[in-house]
Amino acid sequence: MIRNIFDYIAVFNKYRFLLINLVAKDFKLKYRRSMLGVLWSVLNPLLSMLVITAVFQHIFRMEIEDFPVYYMTGITIFNLMVEATTNCLNAITGNISLIKKVYVPKYIFILEKCLFSLVNFIFALVAVFIVMFVLGFRPSHTMYLFWVPVFYTFTFSIGLGLILAAMNVFFRDTGHLYGVITMSWMFLTPIIYPKELLSENMQVFLQYNPMYHFVEYFRDVLMYGNIPGLGVNMLCLAISFGVLAIGLVVFKMTQDKFILYV
Repeated sequence: MIRNIFDYIAVFNKYRFLLINLVAKDFKLKYRRSMLGVLWSVLNPLLSMLVITAVFQHIFRMEIEDFPVYYMTGITIFNLMVEATTNCLNAITGNISLIKKVYVPKYIFILEKCLFSLVNFIFALVAVFIVMFVLGFRPSHTMYLFWVPVFYTFTFSIGLGLILAAMNVFFRDTGHLYGVITMSWMFLTPIIYPKELLSENMQVFLQYNPMYHFVEYFRDVLMYGNIPGLGVNMLCLAISFGVLAIGLVVFKMTQDKFILYV
């Protein structure tokens, strides 16, 4: 297993320039002919926050302290996972012409989609800090640890993305089903409501939701000034690298059959 990891690192180093070019291509395509361009990556979460705040805090009277920051910290890191894994669905089927022409390690396309989503996340994070500043939110001394839950989420997304990319080659309905799953997943994660609103049984169920742990970690270091303990970190590490390992195994076992189904 360790030898395989070093082999992946060596291949990654060999194709890093292709990876960078693919990310740059996706970035240019996303904002092509857009007047505001990259500013949309900042404006979109801000506009979403205004709508959600108006609906849930003023109409449904959701009593959460610093609700805009609470919502932004939750949805931003959740969207990192959703965007990365959703983009991975067509990572293989959308690049089949290149795969047929030259040899490129197929997992490079999954990694590229996740890196592209990470770049978008960085811009969305700017929106989080803008909201904090405007609302006079006092920055936490633990904010410098924000990258830890981001790393866990990113690693988890790569693993899940590998599985989804492989599944979508054989079952093209995967993308349609996954859209419903991610929507349900969001409502099952305390993003727009506090976990205390759930029953005790549902709160126990939350422990089996990977994104619950990543979202809570992100809020702890950004909002509450808490540094999660060793147990929380070991759990997040086990989830993220466990899914990554499963994804690598599934992808490696199926990648030689991709050419027969695309």
